[in-house]
Amino acid sequence: MEWVSLFSGGKDSSWALYRAQQEGLDMRRLLTVHPEGDSYMYHTPATRLASLAAESIGLALEEVEPDDFDAENAIDAGEQGDAEVEPLEAALRELAEEIDIAGVTAGAVESEFQTSRIEALCERLGIELFAPLWQRDPETLAEEMLEAGFDIRIVQVAAAGLDESWLGRRLDSEAFAELRERHEQYGVHLLGEGGEFETYVVDGPHMSQRIEFDYSTVWEGNRGHIIIEDAWLE
Repeated sequence: MEWVSLFSGGKDSSWALYRAQQEGLDMRRLLTVHPEGDSYMYHTPATRLASLAAESIGLALEEVEPDDFDAENAIDAGEQGDAEVEPLEAALRELAEEIDIAGVTAGAVESEFQTSRIEALCERLGIELFAPLWQRDPETLAEEMLEAGFDIRIVQVAAAGLDESWLGRRLDSEAFAELRERHEQYGVHLLGEGGEFETYVVDGPHMSQRIEFDYSTVWEGNRGHIIIEDAWLE
């Protein structure tokens, strides 16, 4: 029985994959969803780096493209979230015709919105869910990621207290210390679980080569993101 990682390349999904490997789960595929625009269910920035991440990790990559989404008739967040799950489920059903899927990994920490839908998806497919970050202390998780050697970069911010200078910044112990201050002052989640910021892991113990990239930034007054201009494996 083989496992599939629901993988954006961000710190949370990367940590779920890494922990699954440590637990001895037979990880065989990465499955990356590329939403168009904002998403209630998925990490959105820099997902096109997934092909490089997959090569570095040494796993085959499956991708769900924007054309596979159909959420035009959604009238609220719940309906849009349900609609966004449909292409993911279709991709897993198609993959299940090729391999015997035991379960999927997911990087949710506190989001009931995301986790409840992934749990329901797994129940429909008759597979397991491995969610090693779920309900863990954010401070402890941050320390574990850094101690393991994760090199994490911020690729999007959307919260009070986080300005353009955070874009492209390495999420190291100094940055986490500043995030603690932002948490006390503005309520920013230490791991960005509320969408305050998004990340990408460019190196770690689960990777054989480091991802390097050139980028530009887009700043919209109170939020912003990076645009990957070029990327390669070191």
